[in-house]
Amino acid sequence: MAKVQNGDSLFTKKKVFPDYKAEPGQKALVQIHGMFTEASVTLIALLTAMRLQRKGFETSILLYGPGGVLTASATKGYPKVGDEFYPGHLEHSRRLTQFMKEGGKVYICQFGLGAVGFREEDLLEGVVAFDPLDTLDLALMHYKEGAFIMGTWM
Repeated sequence: MAKVQNGDSLFTKKKVFPDYKAEPGQKALVQIHGMFTEASVTLIALLTAMRLQRKGFETSILLYGPGGVLTASATKGYPKVGDEFYPGHLEHSRRLTQFMKEGGKVYICQFGLGAVGFREEDLLEGVVAFDPLDTLDLALMHYKEGAFIMGTWM
């Protein structure tokens, strides 16, 4: 087992489980409930959704909560829209845009939009906003289709 020195810790480089791939037609839903202060968890969930998609799953992301709205916002930036205030400031939006370019679907609950004063027009192109009651129905639809469902309630 190879070990890599990282500061005072040792981390194994040994992969324990097989590299599973999707069977034709398999789906996945990644539910991301993000808060403003937990951006790293949201980013990891986005990366996981991209990995599922690249493993062949037809993958959808459900964003809900205020952090999800910021993730899907096309109107952020500082000092003007589109500007990156610090390195990585717009990373969530870049990852979400790439996910959609690769065929992923992104849905967002309108409750989160209203909670932070955003409109549907403020979202990245391709993000679908829906009624809060659809949050459960989206999950149930995926469940009925036998999808892998991952939640990130924070």
